[in-house]
Amino acid sequence: MVKPVMIGVAAIPVILAVLVVIPMLTMEEIPTSAINPNDNLYIEFTKHDLRVVSFGVTEKSVADITQVLIIENDGDIQYTEVKDGVNQALVKSSISEAQMQKLAAMIKETGFMSIPKESFPIKDDVEKYTKFAIKITLNDAKTQLFWSDQDATEKFIPPIVTAVEEELVGIIDEIRK
Repeated sequence: MVKPVMIGVAAIPVILAVLVVIPMLTMEEIPTSAINPNDNLYIEFTKHDLRVVSFGVTEKSVADITQVLIIENDGDIQYTEVKDGVNQALVKSSISEAQMQKLAAMIKETGFMSIPKESFPIKDDVEKYTKFAIKITLNDAKTQLFWSDQDATEKFIPPIVTAVEEELVGIIDEIRK
């Protein structure tokens, strides 16, 4: 028969493990513990709303609207909108320190910089789609990714790419208001 003392001693590591795991599972925000104030982050995000134009034998993708968001290390942003080849808007603003830290944490702590540069080919039957491009410089390390919305491609787009996209599109939406 097992003595109650042995059960109590065996339960201690289990209880400690539960106490460590529960806060990690219930955390809603991306942790910013690895953010270093000396980090240098530069983001250039481009969103193209494209449509396919047919010329009989050939087809061409044409941008209806192109939006470019540039985020500097100090939180200064520049937003440019090009519609039908003509600059429509140029807005200079800034984002909060909390937003900047969230972006830095998303990029730094998730391995975003090491995502393989895959090709996301567009399906043949798609006539309208959105294509994204991001160029990030983090402490002299550079990466560049291109992808389309998930409905326009058969390949799986990593969730972290979609999360960064949503964060940056949210910033664009705030500027356009």
